[in-house]
Amino acid sequence: MGKKIRLGILFGGRSAEHEVSVQSARNIVDALDKDKYEVVLIGIDKQGQWSLNEGALPLLESGDGDLPSFEGNDEQRVAFVSESGGAELVRTSDNAHLGAVDVVFPILHGPFGEDGTVQGMLKLFDLPYVGGGVLGSAVGMDKDVMKRLLRDAGILIGDFRCVYAHTRDRVPFASLSEALGVPLFVKPANLGSSVGISKVSDAREYEAALDEAFRYDTKVVVEANIAGREIECAVLGNESPIASVPGEVIPRHEFYSYEAKYIDEHGAALEIPADLPFEVAQDVKDLAIETFQVLCCEGMARVDFFLTPDDRLVLNEINTIPGFTRISMFPKLFEASGISYSELIDRLVQLAIERHERDVKLKTSR
Repeated sequence: MGKKIRLGILFGGRSAEHEVSVQSARNIVDALDKDKYEVVLIGIDKQGQWSLNEGALPLLESGDGDLPSFEGNDEQRVAFVSESGGAELVRTSDNAHLGAVDVVFPILHGPFGEDGTVQGMLKLFDLPYVGGGVLGSAVGMDKDVMKRLLRDAGILIGDFRCVYAHTRDRVPFASLSEALGVPLFVKPANLGSSVGISKVSDAREYEAALDEAFRYDTKVVVEANIAGREIECAVLGNESPIASVPGEVIPRHEFYSYEAKYIDEHGAALEIPADLPFEVAQDVKDLAIETFQVLCCEGMARVDFFLTPDDRLVLNEINTIPGFTRISMFPKLFEASGISYSELIDRLVQLAIERHERDVKLKTSR
């Protein structure tokens, strides 16, 4: 038996998707091969404080049908500190050095985790980490920038407009409904898990939707409604990514809401693999990989499409840290493709190590 990989799992975070992250972390810990990994759980509470969680599985238990949140521990506050040849975890209460981690798995959904911020910090500390890099994470998180890059690459997207908090009064419902039709979807530009999303059909609903979306971001995207089936595809890899079989989400709520995704097990039916002709399924996989590469992604992503009645694939969005809960599509799609949950984590860790080994060979001075 070789030396175990010391895997640091970052979870929680300062995001409206905090609870989803905690549940994803719990499922990852459950699936890890404990003969291969020494797990170091690092929770980030909603105030942004980092705490070490020794024997933390009980802390991640959910209750009363709700998703769990993480509460920090003042005596277990930790931080990464630069050391020669890498970075080490230090407990701030007594300056105890807790050793380095070999790889970090940031399972942090939303801002301050999925948007390139943590990725930049880990890169500064020269730590291998799972998932997309700084650029791919940032553009994948911002729905406005993401859609513009995809449009420029010739990938079909739905029509949309962007509204900023300071220009809100200049973008009335009448002009948007004339340009995009009704109903409309109003979303925070930099958030996921269907948090802050509203479906609107009139000016009153539109103003209320803006109020809700601007609670989470200073930029909002307003999207045209696209009639079609919701098809999702998972992607795994660095320079030579592979795609899973496509799956279909059949919402039982009005749309695929936060509750349908994470709380109500019966909120949506997941058909994996999706009932698609072979050629269409292959088109989904090819377009998912193309989207992954256009947006400079690495490691993993889930790519979401609409399949219209006339068989057009319209790109909806990409998620560079997709959910890892027990009812999440990303692991389910790869399981249907022959890659188990635990093997999927192994591959993601190996991809992180391979990318780090590639990048450390680059010169940083003349």
